[in-house]
Amino acid sequence: MVQFTVHDETTAPEEARPALEAGKRRLGFVSTLNGVMAESPELLAGYNALAEQFGKSSLSGPAKHVVWITTSVLNGCEYCVAAHSTIALKSGVDEETVQALRAGKPVSDNALEAVRGLTERVVTDRGWVGDREIEEFLAAGHTRRQVLDVILGVGMKTLSNYTNHIAHTPLDPAWQAQEWKRDAV
Repeated sequence: MVQFTVHDETTAPEEARPALEAGKRRLGFVSTLNGVMAESPELLAGYNALAEQFGKSSLSGPAKHVVWITTSVLNGCEYCVAAHSTIALKSGVDEETVQALRAGKPVSDNALEAVRGLTERVVTDRGWVGDREIEEFLAAGHTRRQVLDVILGVGMKTLSNYTNHIAHTPLDPAWQAQEWKRDAV
């Protein structure tokens, strides 16, 4: 197995250090994901830029968590499912919703289920989502802008999911309580 370095603020390439320090201020620690991404300062910067833009998107906070967890489950990213489950629960997303998402099952909230369904179609159909699915999403009270915001979130998570697959990123202690295995779905 090819080993990737998990950098910190002292070992990372100079260009990546400010991003690692910013991540540490946000989370309280340098995540192993950011530490791995730091090998390519451009990947780390691109991921953080997408994360910042997705954070500003028109989706509600819970809907953003639905996009992150759904994408990560479908892509089989053990690291991101654990991390985003932890963050979702801490931000107030209810346990039932998080557990359903982790199992790849529908959620009880209709608006969030529409987000989950669209996210699933975007990931599994590689963006070739039919008009019927888009109309169902819009009928659930969402907007055309939010269709595109889902795509932004999927793109952001795809960068981290694929990085974790290739680098075998070790799970941070902060995410351990929500550890998840690909065969769980």
